[in-house]
Amino acid sequence: MLLDLSGVLSEQHTELIQDVDIDMTEFRAGYGSFSVLKKTPISIRVTHVKERKFRITGSGKVTFEIPCDRCLKPVETELVLDFVKNIDLDVPDGGQTEELDETNYIDGYTLDADKLVCGEILIGWPTKILCSEDCKGMCGVCGQNLNQGTCDCEDAGLDPRMSVIRDVFKNFKEV
Repeated sequence: MLLDLSGVLSEQHTELIQDVDIDMTEFRAGYGSFSVLKKTPISIRVTHVKERKFRITGSGKVTFEIPCDRCLKPVETELVLDFVKNIDLDVPDGGQTEELDETNYIDGYTLDADKLVCGEILIGWPTKILCSEDCKGMCGVCGQNLNQGTCDCEDAGLDPRMSVIRDVFKNFKEV
């Protein structure tokens, strides 16, 4: 969805407040494609700061189905989007400082809300997803989900060259 910023940047500096519905049914990134299970409208507020500078704030929630990093069981994961962006249209993209954010979702006097939300999802994406803290994962040989039962595969064990390090950990293990 495109939002018109001309009112914010005009002489009257009208504040823009709008709830934006997220159109996506799945999120695609370099590491996979993930179904969107639930989503709330993203509340976006654009306020004038000075001259061609303004602030964008937003909040909302999106729930994805992401596979567990150990056993690949689908896990319902809620991502809370809560962001503040400081924009200066006079600074070219790539020339921002720490106080200013990128503007790749702004073209002229229009803000691409979908592109902004996708960027915020990428920033907030969790680094580790587990179905439970004690997830046992999968057998490295046959692929059996070890949470559902054991397998008859031989334990490959550790590389014998690592035995010295294994002994160090055994000797200094806390009780």
